[in-house]
Amino acid sequence: MRGVAKDFSGLGLTEISRTVCELLEWKRPNGGLKNLECRQLLERLCAQGLLNLPELRKTKPRGPQVVRRTMHSDPQIEMGGSAGQYDPLRLQLLTGENAGDGALFREYLDRYHYQGYRVPFGAHLRYLVRSQQHPDRVLACLLWTSPAWKLAERDRWIGWDPTQRARNLQLIVNQSRFLILPWVRVKGLASKILSQCARQIPRDWKTLYGYRPLLFETLVEGERFRGICYQAANWLHLGKTQGRGRMDRHHQVQGTPKELYVYPLCRHVQQRLIEAAPPAFRESPESLFEPDEALDISPQTV
Repeated sequence: MRGVAKDFSGLGLTEISRTVCELLEWKRPNGGLKNLECRQLLERLCAQGLLNLPELRKTKPRGPQVVRRTMHSDPQIEMGGSAGQYDPLRLQLLTGENAGDGALFREYLDRYHYQGYRVPFGAHLRYLVRSQQHPDRVLACLLWTSPAWKLAERDRWIGWDPTQRARNLQLIVNQSRFLILPWVRVKGLASKILSQCARQIPRDWKTLYGYRPLLFETLVEGERFRGICYQAANWLHLGKTQGRGRMDRHHQVQGTPKELYVYPLCRHVQQRLIEAAPPAFRESPESLFEPDEALDISPQTV
């Protein structure tokens, strides 16, 4: 990586990261280059003085971005009742074309989620949940990301070996954030949203990344939440994690143990995760996402 950064310093960071991806065969299951992740890693190595990169065009301060809170995310009038009163629900996928809603998404998570907002690392989808009955009101926020590198209970349940996991891990999608806004007190809403996610997320993921995921996973902090909505939506409880970051590769305890839930998106999901071949190549439309000049690549947790 040092050699590529030196030899191709005149090409700019984007071309350097693409070259590194090609040389190391760092690709998504559909064959697309993991350019965004590679760029983030190169920037981090450069900040640590481990390699040199061409000077970047400074459009924003480097480092994690501070979310500016506005009146748009102020508390609103309470919404109550039952989930059926809000049919049909709409999961609004956020892309670079709806920057205003993207800013609102960041504000809501930063202001009301107990872990705040972080720029997602790698493949991800972001959603605002609305009701056709109240189209001007946001009910919830969802963030779906790449899966945890290792989860002992999940990997034991699937039964795959390290080679099979490395090949097919991206066929799992992690629900990294699920926020019902604090003034939304609608009975059964969370499980209803989860049920709709099982129908819509695989289609949206295939549209943007060229393949359908086979399994959802999420981690629930048991000291804060009971996971009832996941149980009501027929997610499977596999046990408790060991409290490491979700991208941990070095067996270092980094956080609080969490309850692990999964949701199969097909029959015989364990067998398919073990035997599946990487999907056919299809370039990922990364331009659909909002550009972030400075990305936080800290381990994602729920």
